[in-house]
Amino acid sequence: MQQAIDIDALPELAGGASVAILCSKWYPEIVGSLHAKCVAVLRARGVDRIATHTLPGSLEFPYAACEIVAHEPGIDAIICLGVVLKGDTYHFEMIVDECVRGLGEVSRRSRVPILNEVLPVTALVDAQLRAADDEFNKGIEAAAAAIEMIHWRRRLADRAT
Repeated sequence: MQQAIDIDALPELAGGASVAILCSKWYPEIVGSLHAKCVAVLRARGVDRIATHTLPGSLEFPYAACEIVAHEPGIDAIICLGVVLKGDTYHFEMIVDECVRGLGEVSRRSRVPILNEVLPVTALVDAQLRAADDEFNKGIEAAAAAIEMIHWRRRLADRAT
């Protein structure tokens, strides 16, 4: 069951925040819709530094995330947006598995939250539905999760001091 996120109930990120968004160049209309909703929510809740990087595909996300962490000190979160469509070979499984595994590894090692909205689908219409111009767009969910993780991490750091 789909559930809309109450954007107004998300924490306001006082003092701003820095978020990188990685976009796959595959299925640009779908990824573009995810990106637009994601950016709108981030900006509405106080993220003032958003850098978007378009990459050849989702398999490149873990490497790119690792490079962003290394070259952009102070990054608060990374959001990954893409679509992987299952075809007749095992290429789909390889891409999705390595993307998820790699992003988890980079996130744990770097201690930067990485939000994964790479949509693994068996029919393109499923990705289109998840990127529709409505309150169920997965770009909204990605932004909400990033905001919540940044807020949680800041509260955790405040308690430690």
